[in-house]
Amino acid sequence: MRKLVQRMNSHAGIPCEFKIQQGRRFDTGRQRRFVVITLSRAVFLFAAISVVTFSLPNSSPGAELQKLRFLPQWQPQAQFAGYYVAKDKGIYEKYGIDLIMMRGGPDSPPSMMLAKGEADITTIFLSEAIRKRAEGIGLVNIGQIVQRSGFILVAKRSSGVSAPGDLNGKKVGLWPDFRLQALAFFRKNNVKPIIVPQADTVNLFLRGGVDAASAMWYNEYHTILDSGINEDELTTFFFDKYGLNFPEDGIYALEDTVKKDRGLYCNFVKASIEGWRYAFQHPEEALDIVMRYVKKSRLGTDSTHQKWMLARMKDIIIPGEKGVSMGNLSAKDYGVVAKELKFNGLIKDIPDFQEFHAGCENER
Repeated sequence: MRKLVQRMNSHAGIPCEFKIQQGRRFDTGRQRRFVVITLSRAVFLFAAISVVTFSLPNSSPGAELQKLRFLPQWQPQAQFAGYYVAKDKGIYEKYGIDLIMMRGGPDSPPSMMLAKGEADITTIFLSEAIRKRAEGIGLVNIGQIVQRSGFILVAKRSSGVSAPGDLNGKKVGLWPDFRLQALAFFRKNNVKPIIVPQADTVNLFLRGGVDAASAMWYNEYHTILDSGINEDELTTFFFDKYGLNFPEDGIYALEDTVKKDRGLYCNFVKASIEGWRYAFQHPEEALDIVMRYVKKSRLGTDSTHQKWMLARMKDIIIPGEKGVSMGNLSAKDYGVVAKELKFNGLIKDIPDFQEFHAGCENER
């Protein structure tokens, strides 16, 4: 008992006098001995231990949680694992946030949901966010999660494609609303492919309708492999390797609301980063959490595909390059994306980077 109290005192860093006494015998039908422990400053010690053990980062113990509505830009999948993990593990609560996790998808355009006040925070691709900012929607980037582009072109080697120049005159499937990066790639390599509109699936590619197709490394590329095609039968073009890195999922909110309570929004970013780190350190647990959201939404996917997605998200969120940190938006990457948007006539003027990026990554 003495050692226990001493350890408690040492943990709290507070001196505490105590005395252990052998109590007198008393009669309750059987003879017993009892030990009475007297502690000076007992209340103070308990309070100190409570503060050490239960205090919350950036919030006061017992403080009321602040509500935030978060909208991932698509339906539940491992692309958003870090947010689901942070919600499930109580990390947002630890940072003083009562998070309402909304369901994303085609019926809930992120920038529009922000503009209409139906969501407080969302994730958006950088290229889309710059366009919306240029159009007058006052959104700001408060944290850039994905650092490396996951958008790639995939071709079958049997179609004679092994280098960018081989795409000249070939049929290439592009998503109608997501082709800017590919067009910049074609222009940079002086190739003129035959562009074919691509639907949400890669079925046209699998059936030989196009020589190359658009794919996200963490999603459609695995679908192609799962169809029975081996990786050594494919040629992949990662745009970031050609100087065209377009970072994708970033965390966005409206500028006015961030200014009103910057601490709250930065706490969301910090909690989300903590959630992502936990997910990467405990992938099996993170996968279980993701699959609970998937099953609740009755989506047609499986744990094998989601496991691949989580591993690839780690590759593009933590690319292993020096100087790249989760949450930080590179001014260089911003410039590359913004210049391509302007060159293609998608924006008239490039928004000022300092106004667009209200990052929380360096705040404590």
